[in-house]
Amino acid sequence: MTNQTPGDAGDGPALRRILAGPGGPELLRLLAGELSGTDLTTLLLEATRRRAERTTPAEVMRRYRTDRFVTPADVDLRRLRRAEDALIDALPPDFRTLVPAPLVPLAAHTAVGPVDARKVVATVRGTEVAADPTNTLALEAARRRALLLAADPRSATPVRLATTQRVVRAQQFAAPGASAHFQLFGLVTAGRDTGGLAFERQHLVEHLRFAARALARTGAGGAGAGRAGAGRVEIRLTGLDPSAAPLIARVREALADTPGPGVGLDLVEDPGRASGRGYYTRLCYKVFVAPAAGAEPVEVADGGFVDWTQRLIGNRKERLLIGGYGVERLIV
Repeated sequence: MTNQTPGDAGDGPALRRILAGPGGPELLRLLAGELSGTDLTTLLLEATRRRAERTTPAEVMRRYRTDRFVTPADVDLRRLRRAEDALIDALPPDFRTLVPAPLVPLAAHTAVGPVDARKVVATVRGTEVAADPTNTLALEAARRRALLLAADPRSATPVRLATTQRVVRAQQFAAPGASAHFQLFGLVTAGRDTGGLAFERQHLVEHLRFAARALARTGAGGAGAGRAGAGRVEIRLTGLDPSAAPLIARVREALADTPGPGVGLDLVEDPGRASGRGYYTRLCYKVFVAPAAGAEPVEVADGGFVDWTQRLIGNRKERLLIGGYGVERLIV
């Protein structure tokens, strides 16, 4: 998912140091598996309460000045809101917008995808802080698809959801001025395989048309709420298996005249992409914008097909397409 470039999670040596101490391995085994979830929560809440009682106002202030998780973002709120509004306004009418909770169930980011749990901020109550809006949307899409399937086991009615959310990532980021929290816009479409790649053909085109239209509205390809100046939107498509070839051909045909006059759009294939393999299935994409002629393209979006709803619902016929946009990258 689009965000700042991650650095090394790197907490291995710290864990080894703790485990080398008296009772270290036994303590970890107790906390990780032998206590029930309820008992673990009770224990951690009491430990946190005792720590909080010993914490002075001066220590709170010191943490506020130094803790990267609580430092305010260096971004203008009004410009951020304008970019969010432009993305929301560009959604096709069939998309429903959602206001997600800031927390998701424990393992929501790791149970369905190859994500290191150390990159997610866990809480003591069996939840974790939202790190990617597409995971939250996937959970809700799976819930709604399950209800449709309960009424009709062959239901192919798609579920289209979108949101914008402040998320937190626990890994260190290498980019100068990078924040541990940032705004992401996410959208997902869930449905059923009806044969002939019908789901994939229809909804991939819909998502990529949205990308071109939305970035034009935010100013990626001209005047608007975000980046200024005439530029181009570049969509890089990566096929992950042979079935991607007809999808790429369909996208080229459907987006030939998108997004419209005065806005440049390039569709290119990127077979050498390394990231996302093992995360996405069949096909994935990245979206870049060049705010002016000759400018270095900036990655602003990432998406593709995933098997999350198949696994959440337990039905191999389910299909899911996700996309995520770094809102702050549209206004820098």
